[in-house]
Amino acid sequence: MTDPWQDPALPAGVRAADLLSRMTLQEKTAQLYSVWPGSAETPGGDMAPLQHALSGEVDLAELLPHGLGQLTRPFGTAPVEPAEGAARLGALQERIRSANRFHLPALAHEECLTGFTAWRATIFPTPLAWGASFDPALVKEMAAAIGASMRSVGVHQSLAPVLDVVRDPRWGRTEESIGEDPYLVATVGTAYVQGLEEAGIVATLKHFAGYSASRGARNHAPVSIGPRELADVILPPFEMAVREGGARSVMAAYNDVDGLPAHAHGALLTQLLREEWEFGGTVVSDYFGVSFLESAHGLTDSPRGAAALALAAGVDVELPAVRCFGAGALDEGLVDRAALRVLTQKCELGLLDPGWAPPPVSEVPVDLDPPHMRALARQLAEESVVLLSNRGVLPFGTGTGAGSGAGVRRVAVLGPLADDPAAMLGCYTFPRHVLLDHPELPMGVAVPTLLEALRVELPDAEFTDDPVAADVCVVAVGDRSGLFGRGTSGEGCDVADLELPDGQGELVEKALASGTPVVLVVLSGRPYALGRWADRCAAVVQAFFAGQEGGPAVAGVLSGRVNPSGRLPVSVPRDPGGQPWTYLAPPLGLRGEASSLDPTPLFPFGHGLSYTTYDWQVPSADADTVPTDGETTLRLTVRNTGGRAGTEIVQLYLHDPVGKVARPVARLVGYARVPLEAGASAEVHFTVPADLAAYTGPDGDRIVEPGELELRLGASSGGGDVRQVVRVTLTGAERVVGWGRRMRCDVRVK
Repeated sequence: MTDPWQDPALPAGVRAADLLSRMTLQEKTAQLYSVWPGSAETPGGDMAPLQHALSGEVDLAELLPHGLGQLTRPFGTAPVEPAEGAARLGALQERIRSANRFHLPALAHEECLTGFTAWRATIFPTPLAWGASFDPALVKEMAAAIGASMRSVGVHQSLAPVLDVVRDPRWGRTEESIGEDPYLVATVGTAYVQGLEEAGIVATLKHFAGYSASRGARNHAPVSIGPRELADVILPPFEMAVREGGARSVMAAYNDVDGLPAHAHGALLTQLLREEWEFGGTVVSDYFGVSFLESAHGLTDSPRGAAALALAAGVDVELPAVRCFGAGALDEGLVDRAALRVLTQKCELGLLDPGWAPPPVSEVPVDLDPPHMRALARQLAEESVVLLSNRGVLPFGTGTGAGSGAGVRRVAVLGPLADDPAAMLGCYTFPRHVLLDHPELPMGVAVPTLLEALRVELPDAEFTDDPVAADVCVVAVGDRSGLFGRGTSGEGCDVADLELPDGQGELVEKALASGTPVVLVVLSGRPYALGRWADRCAAVVQAFFAGQEGGPAVAGVLSGRVNPSGRLPVSVPRDPGGQPWTYLAPPLGLRGEASSLDPTPLFPFGHGLSYTTYDWQVPSADADTVPTDGETTLRLTVRNTGGRAGTEIVQLYLHDPVGKVARPVARLVGYARVPLEAGASAEVHFTVPADLAAYTGPDGDRIVEPGELELRLGASSGGGDVRQVVRVTLTGAERVVGWGRRMRCDVRVK
């Protein structure tokens, strides 16, 4: 007779509880940690902080009879052919199953921030580029494809997406974030979660919480934000991804918040996440995050003490390897709480089913870079390129809407990134994350450089490195990503200011001095201060680590094959020094007579140009008086008045003139991608619930209060880009809202 835990007809929670009741304390504890095969022998630098110091070989023969919770990065630790990697993982799973008395496999997790972080897998644009696309539907489609590829080789959980809202772009992990606005991060990030989860992959939200708001933009540094900034800026993307995305895992952050490390923060991991938000999945540690409670934060003097703190706060699984959770006996009630969550999730994944087996070993090569995924990578890369300025020189092509550079015969292409595929690759791409320590191996996928792509786009042009002899000069500057100081952008690659790195500004000056029109192309993981050159350049183009198809995407924008539709997910500063700031500032955070520092960006959040023009007609609203628990719908007609097809990005900002606390002058509450043929028009509907006006008041409650609001329809967050304004008055009693409030503006394009 089959035991209840093996019966697929029973609910997952019932099955998990039955299995838990049959386990010893040691077997239950074994479900709460992972092993990282090969991590101690990886050559070169760390892939995780203190990886080599804290990793060590484990005795699998001693561990496995008790079972195993997780396997860390079977594909992302060292290069392995996909089919061979799948076969190795399957063999290891069979070893794990055969060693424990319940025949339970481990849950295998991997990184997938820019696609499956595996050799020969498609490299998609970095999350900052997702934000620049303003296209959640495409991001969801990408995530579903990534999830399907991971699932096909035996991976169950992804350590993505990053939902940290950028607070200071000097932070190295800006490239991994979606943007500086919580609504954009929430909607795009939730779409990514939905795609992964629909493919059967457990999505992991990270880093919970406050990680991007560290002092001085330093990785792992303390976070000193107040509860209002935490509630209104940092937390909403996580909340939406839990509520609407169905995320089944959350990763605790390395940082402390006002002195309390996230891995020991019961109010965050249990009271808020589980009791208020009703999250039912697993909380995993960031790599060695439990150990850091002892070694970095000083909250305890032993690995076992660190395990006790983390477990009590609500951490269920120690990643990436067994160290603290295996250091000695722990409170069995807390172990039971965590193990039940882990086993329930394994049950949902089918890992407790009697007939479970790893994916069959393929007799043909496993293709992790198939044509449909390359096509998705190309489309997202093209949608993410932002045209910052254009004095008529672009596009270079000879078609409709060509600029003064049309039909150029001689093109100078300069810059350290012009002919380097690294210009397209973020720090969590396999070539930058792993292959730098394996220089003997090829990249595994084709990554055309900008110069190579321009030669394809402009087959009749002559290319040179002499700007004086050219009709136009393309200067490619920006970043090479890396880890822990081994790059100019990426995890642990924080910067003191926003000056272009490695003296690249001098190259721009030399190109400008030639007298040839200069098109400045910034290929980077963060925004850089461009105020010295923007007014002197013929055009400026920004692309954020656009992936393996990034070179053709940028070249396509320059040639005119692609009409740019990307918009800035982060503001571009004018000057490198001073105080980096996002657009979410109250009045005293903006330019004023009280300070000699002007934080006004050179190009604001949401900015981006096109090769066609659009007309926004006067909008209408269903109602201009709305109860505090009601809604209104705005209707706006947008017409393409230019000579070629294009996509306009209509952005909706909320301005609350009077509140009980200082509020941002404007904040994004909705947006729409509006594709239009030349001469065509479309009607955009924004249904705006009063809940979107909610904010955290003086006593800590999130409130919607009566009063006047401005709904600003704009081409960016900049005040000069507001095209239309609709004034609405909220009436009735002040409401306290929380879990269950409406977090989205529903959008339709007709």
